[in-house]
Amino acid sequence: MAINYTKSNRLRVGARFDAKCTEIVGLSGRVLCWSSEMRFTGVNIVASRQFIVFIGNAKRSFYRAANGIFGKIGRIASEEVILQLIKSKCIFALLYGLVNRFCMKLFNTSDMNRL
Repeated sequence: MAINYTKSNRLRVGARFDAKCTEIVGLSGRVLCWSSEMRFTGVNIVASRQFIVFIGNAKRSFYRAANGIFGKIGRIASEEVILQLIKSKCIFALLYGLVNRFCMKLFNTSDMNRL
């Protein structure tokens, strides 16, 4: 299997997250880069002593979608209609990464297709 070096990176989590490691070099001679943060299933995982998930991007997506709804309908619709639109269109932007991670932990799998 070929490695896509532009989309792949390395990240360490644990007591030695900041320790130097040897470089991983592919057959083509390209080096796999280190990263302090990487995006996985809608959330950002941060290199640190403990497993930290940053959901700031998911929150931004939620607010962007909710503000889009408010921009289109304003105060014209009732509260029930606005809440239903936010529930059906926006909440998934916020919960996508969190629900995936929870299900993967709950069912002890690393493949969402096996759930």
